[in-house]
Amino acid sequence: LHSSMKIAKSTALLASTTIARASVFNNLPTASSSLTAAFVGGSLIGDNLSGSASSAASPRVSFKSTSTSTERAMSSSPARDALLSCPMIPLRDGTAHPSVGFGTYKVGFVPASASSAAAGPLESDKPQRTAEECVTDALDAGYRFLECAEFYGNEREVGKAIAASGVSRDELFLCSKVWTTTIEKGDGAVRAQLERTLSDLGTDYVDLYLIHWPVPGKHVEAYKTLERLKAEGKVRNIGVSNYAVEDYKELIEGGVTDRPVVNQIEINPFLYRKNTIDYFRGEGVVLQSYRSLRDGKAMDHPSLARIGRAHGKSPAQVLGRWCVQHGFVYIPKSVRRERMVENGGVFDFELSDGEMEELDGLTDGPAFEAFEALYRKCVNRDTTKDGTMEGVKMSITRD
Repeated sequence: LHSSMKIAKSTALLASTTIARASVFNNLPTASSSLTAAFVGGSLIGDNLSGSASSAASPRVSFKSTSTSTERAMSSSPARDALLSCPMIPLRDGTAHPSVGFGTYKVGFVPASASSAAAGPLESDKPQRTAEECVTDALDAGYRFLECAEFYGNEREVGKAIAASGVSRDELFLCSKVWTTTIEKGDGAVRAQLERTLSDLGTDYVDLYLIHWPVPGKHVEAYKTLERLKAEGKVRNIGVSNYAVEDYKELIEGGVTDRPVVNQIEINPFLYRKNTIDYFRGEGVVLQSYRSLRDGKAMDHPSLARIGRAHGKSPAQVLGRWCVQHGFVYIPKSVRRERMVENGGVFDFELSDGEMEELDGLTDGPAFEAFEALYRKCVNRDTTKDGTMEGVKMSITRD
């Protein structure tokens, strides 16, 4: 999504669900009920639209609606409507992945081994509301992609919120991740954990299941278990998280046949690993961004403040817009409803090429060094090799 797109200032909900998906943009056709649009290499394409694909590996974002008439009648507001009709990014098999989701890490529960690097000044590490309360607010605000994990320790609470929400299962996109402790234990443990996740979330399948960290000597076999679980119908798609280029290559060389559709990594202007991102995109892997808002640590940065003022937007919204405009899956999180709404307000403005380039340039050398140190610490975290460098790759693509 680049400067060729003209973003509508009004997000008033239209009667047609297809048109609702496209209504956040001006100059898109509205007559055809089969309207689809996508961006490929920065251009919109679709019925009655012109555009060119720069490469098969470029991100594609479609605008087909999945919102229902019941949803459109509930708590209707421009902000909610924009989230309900957010762009979708096709995975390798054509599955539509929402471009915006709600992250549940440290929502209602803080894991004992949570990295101090993830703590931020805007929201306390000490839970002040339950995950059920927070996810209830997120669903009501319009989020339909929920990003969960074994490690987060709150999937049962998330499931309670889903059950009470009245939102049907086919309107949700649920992602979970299997933790290092379980990965180390092998096939039986991974299978048992998925069953717990399904029970806690109140569903018989997840849309996406990820290896949380590439545990040395264990992650390839764990991924092969995910392949089997997908074949059994308990998982719709599989992927990875926190994988360096070298981890992915190890996976492929290990004989996996169902390649990851997603790699969830930290992505924001202050950790923009372009070579890594370009590599995974070349492999057809969609990038999910966690710490999209850098845990609130950069909200006073002068570039964010200045760009935000130019658009009448907050620094958080600038960060979120940068993310979706690059074609990454944007996963903000908050325990406060007003921030959930604010964080989702990224579809009614557009950053200029110059603003994007300025934000692209905010990553410095120390950021890459900090990333590499955290990677080395975390791949063995909570395993029997915790605190050691046993099996850890000491040379990875860090930029």
